[in-house]
Amino acid sequence: MTEHDAVARLRAAGCVFAEDEAGLIAEAAGGDPVEAERLLARRIGGEPLEHVLGWAAFAGLRIPVAPGVFVPRRRTALVARLAAALAPRDGLVVDLCGGTGAIAAAIAHARPDLRIVAADVDPAAVALAAALLGPLGASSLLSDLDEALGDLAGTVDVVASCPPYVPTAEIPLMPREARDHEPARALDGGADGTALQRGVLAASSRLLRPGGWAVVETSEALVALTAEAAGDEGLEATVERDEPLGATVVVARR
Repeated sequence: MTEHDAVARLRAAGCVFAEDEAGLIAEAAGGDPVEAERLLARRIGGEPLEHVLGWAAFAGLRIPVAPGVFVPRRRTALVARLAAALAPRDGLVVDLCGGTGAIAAAIAHARPDLRIVAADVDPAAVALAAALLGPLGASSLLSDLDEALGDLAGTVDVVASCPPYVPTAEIPLMPREARDHEPARALDGGADGTALQRGVLAASSRLLRPGGWAVVETSEALVALTAEAAGDEGLEATVERDEPLGATVVVARR
């Protein structure tokens, strides 16, 4: 199978960036044509490219992922960038709904002085995050929001989070590779999309020291509700955007 053949097959399957994907699949196969065919068949079958490759591009890093876990989106790099900028020297950052550790890893690379803890409810994601973050001096643990973080209450400088925020009724409208291959609990934000955002902001009000910051990803459709939820927790909210990334983030101070 030539790369030209792979491109044609990927394009026929609806892959918009077929040339790029063919090159990445060839790289992942390491010159083994049998492996290349196996990976190509998985991608044509609808698996996310990141699951096929075993990693996702994020903030200049390759974040390990695996089938059945949430794939970090590039737009979430704004959360990491803002959190790294807001944290004081030698501060403490908690990444809630941390998944495979993308936000925590990006912050650790930008700010090696920080103490960083990532928490998630998915054991498979936490295992991947622990392997990624350990060498960076950060940690990952299993926790439903801040359930396992009680000892950090009132001491955290920044809470960074990309909680699920797709309204339940919109899940069937998502691309097939997301709705069929990523866990529903990593996508579903409840009836109006803000259920987990509200949980993160409530946890932030418990975890943050006075003057600390919560940095929470949202969407343009939900941003007013997210900011309102921050206010409900006694946090003072502003909105940050990155148009090239298509990112919208609520930044809220305790």
